[in-house]
Amino acid sequence: MTVFIHELKRNKLSLVIWSAILSFMLGICVIIYPEMTAQMGEISEMFANMGSFSAAFGMDQLNFGEFIGYLGIEYGNTLGLGGAFFAAIIGISTLSKEEKDRTAEFLLMHPISRKNIVFQKLASIMTQIIILNLAVVAVTASAMLIIGETVNIGTFALLILSYLFMQIEISAITFGISAFIRHAGLGIGLGISFAFYFLNIAANLSKKTEILKYITPFGYTDSAYIITNNALKIEYLAVGLLFTLLGICAAFLKYCKKDIS
Repeated sequence: MTVFIHELKRNKLSLVIWSAILSFMLGICVIIYPEMTAQMGEISEMFANMGSFSAAFGMDQLNFGEFIGYLGIEYGNTLGLGGAFFAAIIGISTLSKEEKDRTAEFLLMHPISRKNIVFQKLASIMTQIIILNLAVVAVTASAMLIIGETVNIGTFALLILSYLFMQIEISAITFGISAFIRHAGLGIGLGISFAFYFLNIAANLSKKTEILKYITPFGYTDSAYIITNNALKIEYLAVGLLFTLLGICAAFLKYCKKDIS
């Protein structure tokens, strides 16, 4: 597992920074909740009456007066987009950086197959994503203990899992793309994650565009649906898992046959 360990060491600073920032932001959001409870009724009514804007972000279906509704919105705004950017960055750079940094020749000289290299790099990506989410959960739970708020464990777990699956899907798609490019594709990765986020907003605006939720991984991170039904949208998640497998398969097939420069 030399490559796996090397990748974790190589990305440890980035992982620590992203985990710290996202955890800190969500921790602060939880800590200030008691100070906002007096205005929560007015805030919920205001967002419910903002028409398309509220619908685009799912704020018309959540009650800010309930802690789980408030938490669902904050997770969507912070862990949703922030987690997607992190997943895209590590996914798009993991394979392509070997050629960009001119370390591919050194790596391939070792007695290790290309399939094993891809597998270990993929495992490092998944490990980093899991660590980031564990850090977020730990800080959020600690903040809830400080302010004395509780949530339904099952619903909270589904919220976390939805964002974990979303990040895994985005990292898998960008991981597959990274096998086809020879230079850093940071812009590509960020562009893909932002495009998915925008597609979800568009899908929330009208029944005619709701089909876009099958394309974007943000479709099954809908906090309003998860909190109301205590379940994930299985049909959206199934399509997401298919995209995840396609991205991973593309990475293995391309990198194992790729002419490394």
